[in-house]
Amino acid sequence: MRIKKIRLSNGYKRFHDLTIDLGDLPKKIIALVGPNGCGKSSVLDGMLFHANNWGVIGNKGPKGIEYHSMNAVPNYGYDNVQIDFTDGSFQEVYAAKRALGKDRTIFSFRSPYRYNSSLKVVETKAVSEIKNNSYGATSASDLDDKMEDNYRRLNVLYNRYLEITDCKPSEAKLKIIGDLNRAIKNCLDLEISNLGNVEASKGTLYFKKKDHPVEFDFNVLSSGEKEVVDLLLDLYLRRDEYSETVFLLDEPELHINTSIQKNLLIEINKLIGENCQLWVTTHSIGFLRALQETLKDDCQIILFKDDLNLASTKQVLQPIKRNLMNWREMFAVALDDLAKLVSPERIVYCEGKDKAGKDGEENGFDAKVFNTIFSEKHHQTLFVSSGGNTELDQRSDIAINILSKVFSKVQILVLKDRDMASGKATNDADRNEYLELNPAHHRVLKRWEIENYLFDKEVLKKFSSSNCLIFGESEYDSLITDIVNQDVKSLTQEIKKICGLDLNSNTEKFKLQLSTFIIDDMDVYKELESCIF
Repeated sequence: MRIKKIRLSNGYKRFHDLTIDLGDLPKKIIALVGPNGCGKSSVLDGMLFHANNWGVIGNKGPKGIEYHSMNAVPNYGYDNVQIDFTDGSFQEVYAAKRALGKDRTIFSFRSPYRYNSSLKVVETKAVSEIKNNSYGATSASDLDDKMEDNYRRLNVLYNRYLEITDCKPSEAKLKIIGDLNRAIKNCLDLEISNLGNVEASKGTLYFKKKDHPVEFDFNVLSSGEKEVVDLLLDLYLRRDEYSETVFLLDEPELHINTSIQKNLLIEINKLIGENCQLWVTTHSIGFLRALQETLKDDCQIILFKDDLNLASTKQVLQPIKRNLMNWREMFAVALDDLAKLVSPERIVYCEGKDKAGKDGEENGFDAKVFNTIFSEKHHQTLFVSSGGNTELDQRSDIAINILSKVFSKVQILVLKDRDMASGKATNDADRNEYLELNPAHHRVLKRWEIENYLFDKEVLKKFSSSNCLIFGESEYDSLITDIVNQDVKSLTQEIKKICGLDLNSNTEKFKLQLSTFIIDDMDVYKELESCIF
């Protein structure tokens, strides 16, 4: 069960009318990324506001209209928030859940204000079933004090396991502790050693470290360590009853060291079932790294930009493409001015204008085309222009000597057109000879130059069809007799006419538009990719 779309309208909190549309196949992890005060937490509050109409989550009580309505509108209702799931509307999901006695498990929420400075349980007492979702925060501004109740539930789980398996107490403790430590040890250099004993006045969790001679209790942990244990324990306890749930975590990285954050998000993802969804608000370097690398195929990212005017205009936000420019913008949120130090994994020097445009913008045509074509699949690759054929060799050598000392893992490649012999005819044998005689980081296109890929018939037909233009296929076949070797760049005007364009239209803009139609299921894309990567 996953959310496909949410709309917060009629001035919900800071939004005039905001829709987040994830498409028909939403991912497991939805990351809301942006600076403080941009509205990330308000999106989660909107979900809770809608859900709390059917039953309040947590035990802090619902907030008044002044909290939820931008203009404090009287009788401002839950219907100003609309949520569409893969399983239907909220009402349909609620009805199905209620039939199973799990109507409070549609959402599981953790606020950023988690309070767990101490854990010392001195008496046993009954706790409500975890599926009732009746403890902890009710909104993003509430204190989320779950640790003591979760400790009691951990002991309930231990006793239940004893009854079901009829095993020894030591074996049951070993099983429960082992489950938790598999997650904790991947985040912290400590592990649970003992579940404690309330009757013996030891109602807390005990831990051990390699460099500690004796075990120590939860209260000795740092604030960051407590945060990790608190979050992972809560998710572990919810695994069975919350198997089809949308988990809402508001800045779960708070108080946690950057080096731990990445592994924490990975472990959170493991503890949440495959039929669940995780919405996480963040501007954490560690979380962004996890989303960029390990979890890249399981996530969609909604980027809240400063210029959206969310309080006064209607906006529809969709997941961003995972390209280098968007990653730079996201890391700028976390790193501020240090964002410039984030380097790509691969830099490809290609032919073209070596002078940068305004604000350092790439000015070379070839580099613009390649960055467009490969921005999503190879988002850690940056194409840059470095002048003509000779300058390309010189500058790439300088770059290798300098960058390899600063960024040891950056790969530098040199990419040339097949017309590398200053306009003289070259064939595939010449290309292979060049590659054999030059260093391994050199690359050469199989076709004459970049226009031989842009003017491929498959690309032009897609362009014309998308723009409701008539493509002259017979004229194209008469004009382009050898797309691999022919000098098609000189035929640009004729190509524009064949595509049904006005001959006065901007030529470079036309060719850049063509690059957007070269996608990874096309033969022309695969050939280009094999030449470079």
